[in-house]
Amino acid sequence: MFTNTLLLALREIRRNLLRSFLTVLGIVIGVAAVITMVTVGNGATRAVSDQISSLGSNLLMVRPGQRQGPGRDAGGAPLFKEADADALAAQIAGLRAVAPAVSRGAVVVWGARNWSTVVTGTNAEYFTTNNWTLASGRVFSDTEVRSGASVCLIGATVRRELFGSGDPIGAQLRVARFSCQVIGLLASKGQAAIGQDQDDTVVLPLHAVQRRLTGNTNVQTLLLSVAEGADTQRIQRQVEELLRERRKLSESDENNFNVVDTRQIAETLSGTTRVMTMLLGAVAAVSLIVGGIGIMNIMLVSVTERTREIGVRLAIGALEHEVLLQFLIEAVVLAAIGGLIGLALAALASAALAALMEVPLLFDAKINVASFLFSALIGVVFGYFPARRAARLDPIEALRHE
Repeated sequence: MFTNTLLLALREIRRNLLRSFLTVLGIVIGVAAVITMVTVGNGATRAVSDQISSLGSNLLMVRPGQRQGPGRDAGGAPLFKEADADALAAQIAGLRAVAPAVSRGAVVVWGARNWSTVVTGTNAEYFTTNNWTLASGRVFSDTEVRSGASVCLIGATVRRELFGSGDPIGAQLRVARFSCQVIGLLASKGQAAIGQDQDDTVVLPLHAVQRRLTGNTNVQTLLLSVAEGADTQRIQRQVEELLRERRKLSESDENNFNVVDTRQIAETLSGTTRVMTMLLGAVAAVSLIVGGIGIMNIMLVSVTERTREIGVRLAIGALEHEVLLQFLIEAVVLAAIGGLIGLALAALASAALAALMEVPLLFDAKINVASFLFSALIGVVFGYFPARRAARLDPIEALRHE
């Protein structure tokens, strides 16, 4: 009986193809929108996490001032010294690498080309704390770091703007008013989560930048890479206690520096992205409800058009539940067809948007299956009332219907 009922439902759908397509259009759009929003949202969440991770591995950033970000009050807070980094490395267990860093904007020149970039002075552990890998060349030696030698590593953007596709290793690069030899090319990282081009950089030994560019021994940032498995919160507390002691802060004084855990930033941004994904998915799911209302409306019209047919079936012995099942299956088949088309459309839209937004394409089988099942459920819920109405028709009155 079920097979015959299914065949009847398919015959009725095929008889009015255009109307059937317009009926399921809301389901198609709803399923496609929900899956696309969730898939692209998951990709954006992963992209944010990857971009934060590219800043450094288990990284703690220590900067002067009580607040971080726009409006941070670092102006009156004393800067750090290289000795602060040495003290942290010597006295706090669980740190994999400690890198003092000072940055300054400068124009770099090679031949007839020039480029405005960010020049960073630091030590060799900077490349560990910031997860930098080399495309070619080498990093500073301990001797070059101590002596402040005029050697540098450049990012992919600086290489592209000054050297094109040429090999920069060994070239003499002029940075502001002094020259340095390029000894390494950093592998490309791309943009950070805040939109900054991480490859637009030139890295020199700390003493070279302090002597030749800033003119002082101050350090703007302390970068601390926490070892795998270490308690980051414990280390953060120990860092604060040691720096308060070194900066001679009393118990009543607030910290005149801040310690930022990049993992917490990643969790916060990822959580925000997930909430937005859920919100967009919920908004898109509304169109599924609208599609269900469309199915119910067309099914009611179909019941009215086929009243005489229903009367004949009931008159020759068809039971009420058989008529109800026929129209219910018809509604479910319509919704399921819409769901399948929506799945195919969502796959194309997700791939296109992921490529356009440059985020990973993460296929989520659960949301695809859930969306399809929900579309079928929409057919059951919104198809039941028309089916029940058809099943309860009086055969005599139905046969009289013109």
